[in-house]
Amino acid sequence: MMHARAEIVGNVWKIVAREGDPVAAGDAVAILETMKMEIPVVAPTAGHVSRLLVNEGQIVQEGDPIAEIDATVGA
Repeated sequence: MMHARAEIVGNVWKIVAREGDPVAAGDAVAILETMKMEIPVVAPTAGHVSRLLVNEGQIVQEGDPIAEIDATVGA
């Protein structure tokens, strides 16, 4: 199991992917907002989103896991 992680401190502005959605490496799973900039949180590998770990409006820290990606299931 791999995690899509926040690369910055920010507010979870929008969750793009839903549990069960297929993703490719580099696909956005959520969008963070910080200092009026929108920063995507991307899947580190291809697979399926097995679990979302945050809610919209939540503040996250750098390195916090945003979603679990099950890489054993092909995208």
